[in-house]
Amino acid sequence: MIELRGIRKTFGRAPHRVVLEDLDLHVAAGEFVAVRGESGIGKSTLLNLIAGLDRPDAGVVRVDGTDLSGLDDDALTRLRRRRIGFIFQAFHVLPYLAVSENVALPLALLGRRGPDADARVRAMLDAVGLGDRAASRPRELSGGELQRVAIARALVHAPAIVLADEPTGNLDPDSARDVIALLRDVVKREGATAVLVTHSPTAAAAADRVVVLRASGLAPDDG
Repeated sequence: MIELRGIRKTFGRAPHRVVLEDLDLHVAAGEFVAVRGESGIGKSTLLNLIAGLDRPDAGVVRVDGTDLSGLDDDALTRLRRRRIGFIFQAFHVLPYLAVSENVALPLALLGRRGPDADARVRAMLDAVGLGDRAASRPRELSGGELQRVAIARALVHAPAIVLADEPTGNLDPDSARDVIALLRDVVKREGATAVLVTHSPTAAAAADRVVVLRASGLAPDDG
């Protein structure tokens, strides 16, 4: 489902800062993989490469059998809209829209509106325990509830891949545990493939497999 082979990524002018070097990663369909690592080691860059938001300086990125190097910007945008769901640390819930309207955004971008879309939004809000908050505004929700909205929004269009970037970074420990457990449950129920990047061993423990990103590359988590 996700394959990165021989990836090199640098930033800045010469001498370049090497962020990723000779990196390999394979994530099978339906697998939930956590990538741990220190702040600044390149975890978010890794997600951006999978999503086609960044391009590697060397190596191959394949997503759902597609080599991303062969896609132009428009094709990459279409791929992200149709096949990928994103969850971020900062929620990115739009404050002027109701909860249901926030969750419906990926469907609207795909031109999906009407009764079927409304039913899908209701189903996802029920799945994350917010079925009674559809008409609420984001300012009325807690941080944990806002991240639940973000999970529902990321999965409402049934993406093949979910990418989560430090989704518990702004939450207290109890809310973080609840959100990670919910994320795993919903991802598995939807049959999606997920990559979670986090510095938290507690969050990573919810994954099927944990790898650690170091300057030398990816390695299995040694506990």
